[in-house]
Amino acid sequence: MIEGKLINLRTVKQSDLDEIIPLLSDTAERGEFLMPNMVNEPMYRKRYQETGFWNEEFGSLLITDKEGKLLGDIAFFKGVNYLPGYEIGYNIFKRENRGKGYVTEALKLFSAYLFETKTIHRLEVHADNGNIGSRKVAEKCGFTYEGMKRQAVFSRGQYCDLAIYSMLRHECPSFTELIRKEA
Repeated sequence: MIEGKLINLRTVKQSDLDEIIPLLSDTAERGEFLMPNMVNEPMYRKRYQETGFWNEEFGSLLITDKEGKLLGDIAFFKGVNYLPGYEIGYNIFKRENRGKGYVTEALKLFSAYLFETKTIHRLEVHADNGNIGSRKVAEKCGFTYEGMKRQAVFSRGQYCDLAIYSMLRHECPSFTELIRKEA
């Protein structure tokens, strides 16, 4: 477990699946910027059984409050195979928990953890151009705006532009230093 001031990050347990699947499938809570896709429960459970949601190409941690309540998730994944590094995605499950600094702390901790444990030089965050909250999170965490990927994703009946942010290894605080500050 990675402990912060507001949140903890931890791996997914099998006992979490019954709670996570409805949260991920609740299209009313997904907000206007996440695709309204529902989770295919048999495939989701199978993927958990095969990988525990952690391998070299993909890893997911749960964001919990200090009492262990599930708030959201954060994941790394291989975006484009020929580019080194990972893309990071994050989600707070319920609207009532957004805007409280949970994702900002999770992204800082997760980025430092990835640089500490992976032989990568670069991380990226892609945010819907209109998702000002997500863009501010990336900036607060030290990611640099690189540009716009025009009409890059199809969501909710239209093509959307993606703002691209990156962080290089030397731009990230060390994991050990960050844990001391956050604890």
